[in-house]
Amino acid sequence: MKLHSYDINQKFTTSIAYFSMEFAIDQSLKIYSGGLGFLSGSHMRSAYDLKQNIVGIGILWSFGYYDQVRNEDRTLRPQYTRKFYYFLEELDVKVNVKIQNKDVVIKAFLLHPDIFGTAPIILLSTDIDENDYLSRTITHKLYEENERTRVAQEIVLGIGGVRVLEAINRKIDVYHMNEGHALPLIYELYGRFKDVETLREHVVFTTHTPEAAGNEIHDFTFLREMGFFNGLDPQSIHTINGNKSDEKFNLTVGALRTSKIANAVSKIHQKVASEMWADVANRCEIISLTNAQNKKYWTDKTLLRALDEHEDYELVARKKHLKKMLFDEVVDQTGKMFDPEILTIVWARRFAEYKRPGLLKYDMDRFLKLVENKDMPVQIIWAGKPYPTDHGAIDMFNELIYIGHKHKNIAVLIEYELSLSKLLKQGSDIWLNTPRITREACGTSGMTASMNGSIHFSINDGWHPEFARDGRNAFTIPEVDHNLNVSEQDKIDNKNMMDILESVIVPTYYDDPDKWIKIMKNAMTEIDLEFDSGRLAKEYYELMYDYRYVRKDEEIK
Repeated sequence: MKLHSYDINQKFTTSIAYFSMEFAIDQSLKIYSGGLGFLSGSHMRSAYDLKQNIVGIGILWSFGYYDQVRNEDRTLRPQYTRKFYYFLEELDVKVNVKIQNKDVVIKAFLLHPDIFGTAPIILLSTDIDENDYLSRTITHKLYEENERTRVAQEIVLGIGGVRVLEAINRKIDVYHMNEGHALPLIYELYGRFKDVETLREHVVFTTHTPEAAGNEIHDFTFLREMGFFNGLDPQSIHTINGNKSDEKFNLTVGALRTSKIANAVSKIHQKVASEMWADVANRCEIISLTNAQNKKYWTDKTLLRALDEHEDYELVARKKHLKKMLFDEVVDQTGKMFDPEILTIVWARRFAEYKRPGLLKYDMDRFLKLVENKDMPVQIIWAGKPYPTDHGAIDMFNELIYIGHKHKNIAVLIEYELSLSKLLKQGSDIWLNTPRITREACGTSGMTASMNGSIHFSINDGWHPEFARDGRNAFTIPEVDHNLNVSEQDKIDNKNMMDILESVIVPTYYDDPDKWIKIMKNAMTEIDLEFDSGRLAKEYYELMYDYRYVRKDEEIK
């Protein structure tokens, strides 16, 4: 079956299957939650641009992640609405997988490359008439809280994805696991290769986070009963996993032991990940391939043209127009009229405790002094999606809403998806990033903000140190000792952040506009090559897909 609408570039002929739990392709295709999906979406777009021999494998989530709506008091309410996508092609193929020793039927749908300008993507669904209701719910919601459902989703992605590729006679050279969710594919492929060393030649792995929630751990017996190991006997499973028979099974460890090579998503993350997994026997090498985003999709073309033509007046005028477009959304959602002449700070990403969305208000007196300054005013926008059952994160979101009720220059927006993300990045002046040091694996949102002249103001973590030159193309909050207790870290980081805001960022914006424009232009220019996903898509081929794995028997020779 022909999947690609383009002729494959001869530099990229190795056939790749890219497995990801989420893909952020277009606002209309709601099968993503956040950064993992934004990365895979940009990767698929650049694979299309470069005419690479890649097919994406994901899941067609019937209800998506969740929709953000408001309660009567304007606080956040997660809502689930069934989605329909008439632009997908239903493939004439169905495969079965066993989940808890019961057959579950999987249907496949194809996103054609030319619809959104991506590599072809096959999306899997169990929400079909052939299955009972419980089986149909497996592909209802992305990142379902129930452990059994979550593991069932991973079986569908990994084992089901491999079987669908075989059913359409698609020969694959390398299977790329974007995070550990697709790990069951290992146990399906073992049945083909019959040998661990041969298997490893065909698998690569990307690890995305040092956070525990992103490195799933399950009871080994529970996984066997679910069908995660594809019915293999315990001895075969232990052989595949390096003769380890731990009662608890870590998906990231399993992936590191069965891949020929793995990548972390920034240089700092490579060091953190290598230290985290230093004691894992028989694991593959972890290299650094810093994440990137698709410039063609994310950037405002008029803004780029003004930059290229060295028309500062047009650059400033276009930025103010983009701010007005964002502020149309602000007034529609909140009734607050923002001013494009005023410095606008945005904090927008997944709401999680370690990302510290509330760091700005840590010292409330100082925060109020900032937002109530009439001489050099600021506007602040928060947006993002907490996990729908993370009540602590939802409480943080709602607390900001309550604070915003008292201030006409503070807005908290809902519906944080691709369209709003693009509006925020194009319409903000400062893109604020406040994770605790060493816990931000990459944090790609600041890349697309910088592409649109929104200056990245960040803790010196993730991708930021690879790009930032403080005061030239970004602003940097100095590092603190990550061994300090979190309360002390928060206190110091807040003080440093507010010092820079009050003494550098706000005065520069109002008192030295020429310098501000120069920083904007430097950000847009210097983000260009290293952080466009075309670079990343090429490096995946050069450093991972076409990397020759040296087998143990070859090492002995």
